[in-house]
Amino acid sequence: MALLTRIKGPRDLDRLSPEQLDQLAAEIRTFLVDEVSKTGGHLGPNLGVVELTIALHRVFESPKDRVLWDTGHQSYVHKLLTGRQDFTRLKMKGGLSGYPARAESDHDVIENSHASTVLGWADGLAKANEVLGKDDAVVAVIGDGALTGGMAWEALNNIAVAKDRPLVIVVNDNERSYAPTIGGLANHLATLRTTDGYERFLARGKEFLERTPVVGKPLYETLHGAKKGLKDFIAPQGMFEDLGIKYVGPIDGHDIEALESALQRAKRFGGPVIVHCLTEKGRGYQPALADEADRFHAVGKIHPDTGLPIASSGVDWTSVFGEEMVKLGKERKDIVAITAAMLQPVGLDKFAKAFPNRVYDVGIAEQHGAVSAAGLATGGLHPVFAVYATFLNRAFDQVLMDVALHKCGVTFVLDRAGVTGTDGASHNGMWDMSILQVVPTLRIAAPRDADQVRAQLREAVQVEDAPTVVRFSKGAVGPAVKAVGKVGGMDVLRKPTTDGDRPDVLLVSVGALAPMCLEVAELLDAQGISSTVVDPRWVKPVDEAMAPLAEQHRVVVTVEDNSRAGGVGSAIAQALRDADVDVPLRDFGIPPVFLDHASRKEVLAEIGLTAPDIARQVTGLVAKIDGRLERSVAAEAAVRD
Repeated sequence: MALLTRIKGPRDLDRLSPEQLDQLAAEIRTFLVDEVSKTGGHLGPNLGVVELTIALHRVFESPKDRVLWDTGHQSYVHKLLTGRQDFTRLKMKGGLSGYPARAESDHDVIENSHASTVLGWADGLAKANEVLGKDDAVVAVIGDGALTGGMAWEALNNIAVAKDRPLVIVVNDNERSYAPTIGGLANHLATLRTTDGYERFLARGKEFLERTPVVGKPLYETLHGAKKGLKDFIAPQGMFEDLGIKYVGPIDGHDIEALESALQRAKRFGGPVIVHCLTEKGRGYQPALADEADRFHAVGKIHPDTGLPIASSGVDWTSVFGEEMVKLGKERKDIVAITAAMLQPVGLDKFAKAFPNRVYDVGIAEQHGAVSAAGLATGGLHPVFAVYATFLNRAFDQVLMDVALHKCGVTFVLDRAGVTGTDGASHNGMWDMSILQVVPTLRIAAPRDADQVRAQLREAVQVEDAPTVVRFSKGAVGPAVKAVGKVGGMDVLRKPTTDGDRPDVLLVSVGALAPMCLEVAELLDAQGISSTVVDPRWVKPVDEAMAPLAEQHRVVVTVEDNSRAGGVGSAIAQALRDADVDVPLRDFGIPPVFLDHASRKEVLAEIGLTAPDIARQVTGLVAKIDGRLERSVAAEAAVRD
């Protein structure tokens, strides 16, 4: 790492020779494989942008010039070149974030890791420069996968309006987001990749014609005037220029000299420019290149030589869902699946293999996916749209106004619900049960274990007149949590261990937190506080049996892996008020803050969502009620005396 360790900031790149730049690129790839294999992270995307990132930082003067990364999982090389070379705690508490992070460096401008937003940011920054008279460059790096998102095209439509407002858009085209990019745009880019640039053709023609007496120059000018038509014939890049955006490329994304030349031209142009760069995801690391699924998009801890996982984490929630979907697909021909460019991460790869004509990858376009699902349902099918919980936020209006309003039987399966941890603030799926509470007729299932994932998915796809949601956590599934009884549609997981007219606490456990809630009950029992633990299974609407059951207890406690603001606890509190059940209620969940990256266990401990923390607070609440009761009894006795 002789060269890499000497790079303390982008300007250290300026004095390197072409040979040294190639050596630096090789050192960076070795560093990434060695370090990311120890911690896990986004390996393939970063291996693909080494030369591109070097060229960007040689041509532009970050942080004065703003270099923006869409999604941001490909920013590891950017971190290395901007003075952050300690990857020992990557994505861990106290270590580097797996995405750009303003708290880490002035070189990081945006840190939201939801895709397709960078062009909107770039448009706003370029407009700000124009108003303030600043000459800072604005550079937006966006992948071909992120270009499938509607927001990107809304931004392009606005960017194209100002022909003289400088803005450089770098399309990092590796033919993939997670898996190979699909759709009409992908086909267009594929055409551009496989045709020779018309500029070289035109240059050779100019040279020949200018040597031709009399007719040469007029003929060249005529040909040049027809440049648009010629371009469409030789390299159909006109789609971008029809918008009013200059197109440069395709450029070999691993040729630093060619990249610098193209970026310098774009920098000088004085208007919006697209620089189309062809890169190879996973470049330089054979195990990644051999991985057809996603080129090691994201890996856990792996052996650096083989790329094989060091340890198995056991059966995860996603695979349980994926296997049950295949079974449902065999039983019902009307079930189809939708993914937003994440076929494998959400567990639909097996379904796609079994039923290739019944799965639809809509690209990074959650809004379109939800509306298309409404159309599929109206057409007589039952679509299952599997998406990360945090990404459904982007399609709220479509869930509300297209799916629910039209009473469409669509099942949304929300993966990575609740605290996900290491990917940081924008990847925690902590808002879904709050946001979706306001959607009329929509029903939400929160399975507590693998058995319930299977059962509740089957219950969800039986609903044909309203949207249903099944949400589950990230990572390994724990052991099954058996019910010991039933109240209405709710499972009783634990009954009071002492006989009495009125148990102290009704503990309402939501989803994967069931084992922890059972631990809370044991801790309370040790303090002489009796409790009933129930799993509502379907948390929206609130079960009709909830209010009568709550009335039989002295205190109601809800525990959910979701924001406390407007979540399940709030819904139950409202249901109790509506039923005139006046029982103290304490809701435990995620506070309305953005959570820093750390392990799920560490995050839960930081926000007090652990069994000892909850048991301690509930014990205090019961003691306070007992104290008030004792004072009330004493006061009544004093009055009688």
